[in-house]
Amino acid sequence: MPNTKQTDIAAIRNILERILDISESPVPRCRLLSSGFGPSHTLKVKEELTGTRACLGCGNCIDICSLLAREPARLKRTAQRTSLALETMVGTDCDRCYQCVLSCPQVDTTIKHFIVKNRSIEQMRHLLAHLQPTDDYYLDQFYEESGNERKPD
Repeated sequence: MPNTKQTDIAAIRNILERILDISESPVPRCRLLSSGFGPSHTLKVKEELTGTRACLGCGNCIDICSLLAREPARLKRTAQRTSLALETMVGTDCDRCYQCVLSCPQVDTTIKHFIVKNRSIEQMRHLLAHLQPTDDYYLDQFYEESGNERKPD
């Protein structure tokens, strides 16, 4: 849904790196760095949306958030399903897994590819550092998906 002419990573690399280093959900800022709606969107609205960067409120970022999956009580803070609502619910406790960015239909593919290519190791390191002993399910899933076996404690 983003514009076919997307944001050039070389032009935004420094600010994108700074955004990804913040301990809050990066999806609202990545959306604002993106090119906005493309002219071929399929939303049934009367307004011209080409170039608009306002959040759709689709809730994809909230649905994919690993912190909210572990702590669903945070969902009671607001009924909104926007990227800013995600930021409110997660605060500075963000896992920095970047799944919110990858699931947002408004973030440019160029930004998503940058994250996948440059931040994957950091994602795993941060997540492992924040897992609690009661989070064995997530650790087992992580090892299974990585193709490794978990060593007994």
